[in-house]
Amino acid sequence: MKPKKLIIFGTGDIAQLAKYYFDIDSEYEVAAFTVDSEYCTTSTFENLPLVSFGDVMLKYPPANYEMFIALSYAQMNNLRKVKFLDAKTMGYTIASYVSSKCSYLSQFSPGENSFILEDNTIQPFVKIEDNVTLWSGNHIGHHSIIKSHNFVSSHVVISGHCTIESNCFLGVNATIGHQVTIAEGTLLGAGSVVTKNTEEDCIYVPAKSIKLFKKSNDVKL
Repeated sequence: MKPKKLIIFGTGDIAQLAKYYFDIDSEYEVAAFTVDSEYCTTSTFENLPLVSFGDVMLKYPPANYEMFIALSYAQMNNLRKVKFLDAKTMGYTIASYVSSKCSYLSQFSPGENSFILEDNTIQPFVKIEDNVTLWSGNHIGHHSIIKSHNFVSSHVVISGHCTIESNCFLGVNATIGHQVTIAEGTLLGAGSVVTKNTEEDCIYVPAKSIKLFKKSNDVKL
């Protein structure tokens, strides 16, 4: 069977990592990279063609290529969200990567533009919506829901029956207790322990996960 052809949006570290993972552990063959025209300053990236996002449909049409948006948590995931929606509007099927070295035990497939790396444990009945990044080594407890446009960094524990609303960032080693809802736009600092529902667009940091008197959108990530 011929591999599926893939275009990756981005030229940063995550795009480089995405190519590596898709190359060694997927049914995809990366054909090219794309970025917005103002960042398209060379003709190649990782020894593959680099084309302007405005021209990508002409050279790599959606009928023949899928796309993956390889961007970070910048602007509380909003930049990745915008490009994800743009690519869908252009007619692209949006690819996902789920590591063969993770334990994906849920009967529900993850949404589009998922990036789920090695050593994650996703327990039964977990639902993962679109455009979610799970970096390596997280535990996602049974019956939890991770909604769209989220970034979960390494070694985060999400207990059972939790809900992670959209556009959140969960820092390294954050722990979320049973049946907790993380409100939209929440930023959890590294090592946070959260046992109660959070408030929208707020920041929580250790040691007692206190709320800071500023909004998460005021912080430059």
